Amino acid sequence: MSNNSLVRSLVMASALAISVPAFAKPMVKDLPITHSMHVGKTTIQSGDYRILIDGNHLTIQKGKKVVAESEGRWEDRDIKPADDQIVSDGDGRMLELRFGGKTSVLVLAQ
Repeated sequence: MSNNSLVRSLVMASALAISVPAFAKPMVKDLPITHSMHVGKTTIQSGDYRILIDGNHLTIQKGKKVVAESEGRWEDRDIKPADDQIVSDGDGRMLELRFGGKTSVLVLAQ
């Protein structure tokens, strides 16, 4: 294999590896929220909600109604939680979403 062919192959493989996450399916989870929380400028009450994450965009639905949206960023942690978790601060602001068995967490923009 010539050097040009090798370089072209590596460039194609890199381009494919970068583009694959862009086509990943959105994550959908049903999560209970046990106390009122602030997501962005919206306050949501306790209840059962559907969480949709498409890339870095979080949408929270109650039934078919969108009740809150926020942007975030993915970060890796050293520990994999056993179950899904919503982390909030003392004021009830949703800070991050952790997912059972995964080291990646969605940290919400403040």
